Amino acid sequence: MEQQNKMGTAKMGPLIFSMALPAMISMIINALYNIVDSIFVAKYSQDALAAVSLVYPLQMLVVAIGVGTGVGVNSLIARRLGERRQEAADLAAEHGVALSVVGGIAFFILGWGLSGVFVGAFGASEAVSTFAIQYSHIAVGMSIFVLISMMCEKIQQSGGNMIIPMCQGLAGAIINIILDPLMIFGIGPFPELGIRGAALATVLSQICSTAYILRFLLGGKAAVGITRQPVNPGWMRRIVQVGLSPALIIALDNVLLISVNIMLRRYGGADSDMLIACAAVMQSFMLIITMPLGGITAGTQSILGYNYGAGNTKRIAQAFRGIILLCVVFCGLMFVLAQTVSGSFVRIFTRAPAYIDMASYMIRTYSLGVLGLAIQYPAVDGMTGMGLVRWGLTFSLLRKGIFFAGV
Repeated sequence: MEQQNKMGTAKMGPLIFSMALPAMISMIINALYNIVDSIFVAKYSQDALAAVSLVYPLQMLVVAIGVGTGVGVNSLIARRLGERRQEAADLAAEHGVALSVVGGIAFFILGWGLSGVFVGAFGASEAVSTFAIQYSHIAVGMSIFVLISMMCEKIQQSGGNMIIPMCQGLAGAIINIILDPLMIFGIGPFPELGIRGAALATVLSQICSTAYILRFLLGGKAAVGITRQPVNPGWMRRIVQVGLSPALIIALDNVLLISVNIMLRRYGGADSDMLIACAAVMQSFMLIITMPLGGITAGTQSILGYNYGAGNTKRIAQAFRGIILLCVVFCGLMFVLAQTVSGSFVRIFTRAPAYIDMASYMIRTYSLGVLGLAIQYPAVDGMTGMGLVRWGLTFSLLRKGIFFAGV
């Protein structure tokens, strides 16, 4: 109970830092899955890198569902703990895991049954389309493990435990980094699987990560446990309602990415595959910004939810000020890096001058709006953490609405 009580009593500055830093590290580690895949796939084939870019929106849709439902559970658990309702908190955790399984089944159908239709809509070359479908079958079709892993991570964070989720992500990332080159290029006892190897390495690492964190939740070692009671659709509906705002942010970002890929394919001419590959590199860089930023706000949601449940408005105001300040500092640093080291980042993926110039330009241009995220993320995740669904949804739609109006 000490981890729960600290959110209502600990000094706010150190508390925010202690909750945000492990969550940032955890999200950086999660971002490594896509980045590492892209690095090794780029060395295998530029067509394969373009294929990863086409599948990326589907992978981010998985993340949107995982983050949205995870945030919904995090908010419910934190508020119930603040209200001293342990049984209700346990029930929220159980229904969150059940919802992840449902999502995993849906993505299995999408990955294996509809990925060809999705990839075909971009009109990519035969080589790129073949690679994209092969990658999607495994990376999207086997998403059940990443969904359960993300849900368990949020459940642990809701009780104030930030270290186990960080170790969970670190273990999975290390396994992925080791397996990627072995399975892509066929090193040692492994056959050369190409882009299928990248997807399979990611899935295997996610299975290990899921098994690691489930051991704590099912072993009674967590502040919140899984009760194994019958599933109630009403609880699932509450989780979805609360998590709608953060899921919508990522989902609308996917609409933007899909639109960009379609435009690059339509107007890029002979260079369209190269432009799509450059967009994949740009997306990898933006993950380094958005994933840790989401970690800051998601990691501190428990503070807001707990104190909202406890009715402590003074600590809510203190928390918001501290979270926004931390996000502004982080986004400012990331903006400077995007404008100064983008070329060095692109060279990790390719040495082709045309690719380096174009991908660097994309990173510098796209990062111009990153400072606005320092307000949007705390606003959306903060309101969501306190269960204020309508306000969170309004903030989610505002930035995207302005963008699409401009287009």
